Amino acid sequence: MDRVKVTKLSGFPEYLPAERIVEQHFLDIIRETFELHGFTSLETRAVEPVERLLGKGGDADKEIYGVTRLAQRPEDRKDSEAELGLHFDLTVPFARFVLENAGKLAFPYRRYQIQKVWRGERPQEGRYREFTQADIDVVDIGELSPHFEAEMPLVIAEVFSKLPIGRMTIQVNNRKIPEGFYRGIGIGTDDVTEVQSTLRIVDKLDKIGPDKVKTLLVEAGRTAEQADQCLALAAIRTEDLSFVEQVRALGVEHPTLDEGLEALSAVIRSGLVNAPGAMVADLKIARGLDYYTGTVYETQLEGYESWGSFCSGGRYDALASDGKTTYPGVGISIGISRLLGLLLSKGLVTASRATPAVVLVAVADEESRRASDAVARSLRARGVACEVAPSAAKFGKQIRYADRRGIPFVWFPGEGDVAHQVKDIRSGDQVDADADTWTPPADDLTPTVVASTPSP
Repeated sequence: MDRVKVTKLSGFPEYLPAERIVEQHFLDIIRETFELHGFTSLETRAVEPVERLLGKGGDADKEIYGVTRLAQRPEDRKDSEAELGLHFDLTVPFARFVLENAGKLAFPYRRYQIQKVWRGERPQEGRYREFTQADIDVVDIGELSPHFEAEMPLVIAEVFSKLPIGRMTIQVNNRKIPEGFYRGIGIGTDDVTEVQSTLRIVDKLDKIGPDKVKTLLVEAGRTAEQADQCLALAAIRTEDLSFVEQVRALGVEHPTLDEGLEALSAVIRSGLVNAPGAMVADLKIARGLDYYTGTVYETQLEGYESWGSFCSGGRYDALASDGKTTYPGVGISIGISRLLGLLLSKGLVTASRATPAVVLVAVADEESRRASDAVARSLRARGVACEVAPSAAKFGKQIRYADRRGIPFVWFPGEGDVAHQVKDIRSGDQVDADADTWTPPADDLTPTVVASTPSP
């Protein structure tokens, strides 16, 4: 038989059993929280027409994976461009779904979506080519009430409060603030694309720093004074409503700026009441994608700001439109794989065991395996996860097997006048037990996922 060399593909994360339990725990909490807020589940196809992907937020730095059929015969193969591509986010397929099914949906439509997405990024720490995202969005017909923009970060704050992670800070801005400010200082008065290009440059602040941002702004045609004013605006960050006074102190006036300040104030005011300390007004947050039109969000883990945002999104007014009707919306997305990449690699979170089984039912000999199977059925019927020993080895070997698997209890089936017994292999305690009534301690029933202190 030919030997096949296994080559690891970078950028495609795969988890070991204990890591997968952590991921499942995160997914369960996220899904349950989304549903508590009335978001309904949606799963869309993995592919979209390449033309649509490129036209709806397909930035040049996001390489779209094309999908083509491999012909069996060389003469049937074509060199034409792929017509379908794997989606690089969940917003574009969601917008398409809304347009195709508008007549069947109740608006405002609230949906959550947890799926894989694909981007042709250069694989590196925290950056993957295949990863899982969890999105929530609300869309309506024609107009979208601004209170939904305040709701998004509150849902996310609740999610993060339930996860075994450190302090997450939700940074909030409103695109109308920088847009109005830029116009107020003469940027974009004759060419609206100047505002978008300025936003994209300012959005690089965390990555390249203010000096390089200023250089890029000047190279893009802004004056040195305009660049300094852009940086002064971006430097404003407050946990309360004082950002309004700080913006006003810069002496710039524009109606769009006024609208943005009022909208952001409403979001921050809601956060102060409903999730104190969870969000800040951070005026450097721009979100480079062109389809954002109002409130925008990014989220960082305290102490690991260099990893960038794990959760982002914003308001969009024209992403979903059929030419006659527009469906404005607001959404936010959690980069689950990105977050887990940090937590697992840094040892910041761990699972109590690598298997859902809490009990290993021992097998005295193969003739009595049916009795062991009967015990397992009784335990499972009451929600106690278990497995039956793979072989009728000596009990010491079966105990060692359970220990290697991380299973805390071993069940020894009784026979005749001999009672069933269950052993806690961690403490050595062994007691009589009845498969119809025995239950493990609540902390052991399912694997627990907890924050941990990384090794020095």
